[in-house]
Amino acid sequence: MLLFGTFAIYLSLFAGLLSILGYVQAANGNKKKLTIGRIGLNISALGIFLASVALMTDILQHNFENAYVWSYSSRDLSTALLFSTFWAGQEGSFLFWTLCSALLSVFLLSYTRKRKLEAHVLPVFLAIQTFLVVLLIAKSPFKTIFEQFPGELSPGQLPLDGRGLNPLLQNFWMVIHPPVLFIGFAAAAIPFSFAIAALWRKEYSSWLTNAFPWVLFSGLTLGAGLMLGAYWAYGVLGWGGYWGWDPVENSSLIPWIISMALLHTMLAQSRTGNLVRTNFIFAILQFVLVIYSTFLTRSGILGESSVHSFTDPGTIVYSLLMVFLAGSILLGAGFLFLRRVELKAIAKPMHFMTREFALSLGSFVLLASAAIIFFGTSLPIVSSTQVDPSFYNKMHLPIAILMALLIGYSLLVRWDIEDGKDLLVKAWKSLTASLVGTVAIAYFSMWEASYLLFIFASLFTLFVNLEQLILIIRGDIRMMGGKIAHIGMGIFLIGVIISGLFDKKETAMLELGTTQNVLGYSVTYTGKNIVEKNKTAFSVSVQKEGSNALLLPTMMETENQGMMRNPDIQSFFTHDFYISPSGIEEQKIDEHGHITLVKEETVTIGSARVTFSAFDMTGHNAKSMEGGTRIGVKLDIVSGYEKETVIPYVINNGQQQKYFGVKSKLLGGEIELLAMSIGGMGDGKSAIQIQLKKEGEVMPPMQHKEVLVVEASVKPFINLVWVGTVLVLLGFFIAILRRKLADSI
Repeated sequence: MLLFGTFAIYLSLFAGLLSILGYVQAANGNKKKLTIGRIGLNISALGIFLASVALMTDILQHNFENAYVWSYSSRDLSTALLFSTFWAGQEGSFLFWTLCSALLSVFLLSYTRKRKLEAHVLPVFLAIQTFLVVLLIAKSPFKTIFEQFPGELSPGQLPLDGRGLNPLLQNFWMVIHPPVLFIGFAAAAIPFSFAIAALWRKEYSSWLTNAFPWVLFSGLTLGAGLMLGAYWAYGVLGWGGYWGWDPVENSSLIPWIISMALLHTMLAQSRTGNLVRTNFIFAILQFVLVIYSTFLTRSGILGESSVHSFTDPGTIVYSLLMVFLAGSILLGAGFLFLRRVELKAIAKPMHFMTREFALSLGSFVLLASAAIIFFGTSLPIVSSTQVDPSFYNKMHLPIAILMALLIGYSLLVRWDIEDGKDLLVKAWKSLTASLVGTVAIAYFSMWEASYLLFIFASLFTLFVNLEQLILIIRGDIRMMGGKIAHIGMGIFLIGVIISGLFDKKETAMLELGTTQNVLGYSVTYTGKNIVEKNKTAFSVSVQKEGSNALLLPTMMETENQGMMRNPDIQSFFTHDFYISPSGIEEQKIDEHGHITLVKEETVTIGSARVTFSAFDMTGHNAKSMEGGTRIGVKLDIVSGYEKETVIPYVINNGQQQKYFGVKSKLLGGEIELLAMSIGGMGDGKSAIQIQLKKEGEVMPPMQHKEVLVVEASVKPFINLVWVGTVLVLLGFFIAILRRKLADSI
């Protein structure tokens, strides 16, 4: 299928170029060329479809002559994971993106043909699709393994199995998350194409009606892709969160934020005729940022800054992505420059007590959010500095507060100038409910004012939209999509702040067979099993108030990714109990109660981890008060999320050594230093011997027990995050259904 797939890609390229030429001629007045444009579009889409079938056939038939198939699949993968290898690598992901674009082009042909817009919209869209095909030629998924790795295999010698899918990607969410995101990427090109076509045709308002359903669709698919990725990170990757502000995560978030801004400014223009330039800029910017996202992800430029980034794409692909990005910017900016005088003449002033102003300000608040994320994400490109996640959290707190307040405010004011007294009458119920809710939360917490204001703003959004939803249900139920999305946003924001601020964490040392209290739960490590290859599942029994659960967090050693950890979660209505494994250790106390530590070694003592990190030589060159040279031993102790450093020491007066202990709060006793050997071990390493005394008694000898080290956490109301995002997406879906790609906003 290698030659067939390559032929199908070239067929798509030539048909796409022919279609663009036909449509451009039709746009210039030769309507007979529309037929050529349509035929070329369909053949181009067919070529991409056939290439996709060829690649999937090679994957399912384990054709390891195909270098891409060998690189990302293996015989032991399930059918679902075999499907996911289609988009696991750079070449396949480019093909899948192009396939999404090709399928959308067929729908877009029918849509624009009915509206007599195909001659201007489709050449723009096909130019984007054709550039993707050029990328496929440069980074083909149909190279033979002999071409890809010349000289490493003799002719006819094929490997019996493939290299396999990255263990990080061997998950159910890999089957769903990337395809949804790529549909969103492909769909973002459609509002861009409508905007360029409108500037081309000098039609500055009618394009809104035609493009608006596609803005909703791209927002829905991009948002769904982001949500699925966040849930994947939370439930599988084991770092305890759902959003880490990773540069590649951010690069997909930025165009979604811009699409939300575009959505609201389009609504404003449809009612008032204002914000014409703004809508063109946002429509162009959204797609440019999708290309920028692709550049960050696929160029390898963030290979050292992001766990998601591809590396070593090759000079040609890097250059083509730069051309793609520059071309998109120049096309959009060029048309805006050509029409600058006409667009400037349309601009009109607006009053701050109107819905138009509220939507405009809200959109520019979203733009500020996108700018902050863009800055932090792009910084590693121009410097070696990488932005800490706390930067995004701090910068977004005031933005989130203002955005939430504006969502509620925008629904209370009219399109015409609002009277302040009427506004207060409409708002008092929501304001009162929000204030009561904020005070109730403040009563059970010690939050600072900024977080309470965040809660107030989120509750305000929630209650205003609930009130509006009730009114809509009594009237036209078809209009409830936006209100449901806003309710979801309010719930999401509340979930983010509560789950983040009330999150409790603890590093627990679970002795085999011993029940201990972890964050209010009775937790028992009961054993481990090898579940597949080098993957180990740890059985952890969790009990609380009559509920019983067996959690199975896992660890797996991989060649390229090191140790992989997958958490397990016990979900309740109000919170999640989350356990992620960190490692297996043994407690080391001999029959005399003595503990030997090699330098930089960590041992478990009770529920704490003790590391002999270094010698303390600060008193080595001077006589101490005890009458000799002082040498200390630096011990780092961690218990749960508490840390301390203690330094027992020895005094050497030239004739004898005297050892001194030091008290440890976390170990609950005194650590005595018994012996020290600097570089005297057989392998040249240094070691010490210590013992722990509690109330004057030496810690008794104990059996060498296996200890599972876990990171445990309780995440309150985390379900609000997921419920909120689902409601946001549901609101989009309802809004799309209402319009059915129709003729009105």
